[in-house]
Amino acid sequence: MRGRDRAGGIVDALRFPYLNDAAAMLGAGYAGADAIDAAMTLGCGYPTGPIADLDRLGLDRAVAVLRALYEETREPAFAPAPLLEEHVTAGRPLR
Repeated sequence: MRGRDRAGGIVDALRFPYLNDAAAMLGAGYAGADAIDAAMTLGCGYPTGPIADLDRLGLDRAVAVLRALYEETREPAFAPAPLLEEHVTAGRPLR
């Protein structure tokens, strides 16, 4: 399902800024991975937290989608969080 002619469609345009914000919070030391995931699973009823979702999805894939969305829109919310870039370069998950 695509909205207008946007890379990634509606779901990616909504989902990836959320995932990116969670990674930015983790990178800034705002909260740990478990606390971020618990906040969204317990507090919002999401089936999985954003950090677990990023690791399941694959950070390389998440960064690729964010880069594509950012290149198309230049919206800051789509610029990959530095922590994501660092972990992709290092080849390790967020947890």
